[in-house]
Amino acid sequence: MSINVGDKIPSVNLFHMTEDKPVQISTDDIFGGKKVVFFVVPGAFTPTCSAAHLPGFVNNADAIKAKGVDSIVCVSVNDPFVMAAWGEAQNVGDKVSLYADPGNFTKAVGMELDLGVAGLGVRSNRYSMIVDDGTVTVLNNEGGPDFEISSAEALLEQL
Repeated sequence: MSINVGDKIPSVNLFHMTEDKPVQISTDDIFGGKKVVFFVVPGAFTPTCSAAHLPGFVNNADAIKAKGVDSIVCVSVNDPFVMAAWGEAQNVGDKVSLYADPGNFTKAVGMELDLGVAGLGVRSNRYSMIVDDGTVTVLNNEGGPDFEISSAEALLEQL
């Protein structure tokens, strides 16, 4: 069963890269007491994720934050080194926080997507959410790797 509007974000650890090493951070710390725009991509450096999904949030970061959003968070089932390299390659700066999910978050929210046929293994559906103090208030679930309703522009209109 996948996460829905009104559900609380499960308490699990994700990974974020510091200057010298990856560190764990709890979803409780990411979402607690904050309004967060959150989006998940099937994979860093994949075509749609790199050409459209992440850049949309980077380009619209100021407009999103002007709507009262505390942070913009991107997650992918990748390792923290890959996520950090992707952020550098995409010139993310401090506009979007990139977190690596070893799969525990994706499984906890019921969003697994088997992309083994494409050589990627088990990843996550593509989706975006607005999370207010740990509760999902808006959910745009693509239901797979497609990119139609989870864009930054769509979410900006929902804020």
